[in-house]
Amino acid sequence: MKTKYAVIIFLTGFLSNLIGAFLKITHYPNANLFFVIASILESLGMLIFIYKLLTYPKFREFMNW
Repeated sequence: MKTKYAVIIFLTGFLSNLIGAFLKITHYPNANLFFVIASILESLGMLIFIYKLLTYPKFREFMNW
């Protein structure tokens, strides 16, 4: 999986969070579901991005490990 997919997943979660906040303000009954989905997508995107960062070959040279 490429890093751009991790960023796309994270941004999708972020936008879902904004939509969920709007729905929560307007008292939509299933707004909590949007928050849960957004949190899962944001977490998944960040975990994939961190994994890609740590497995990148030049990362160890950058951090001097």
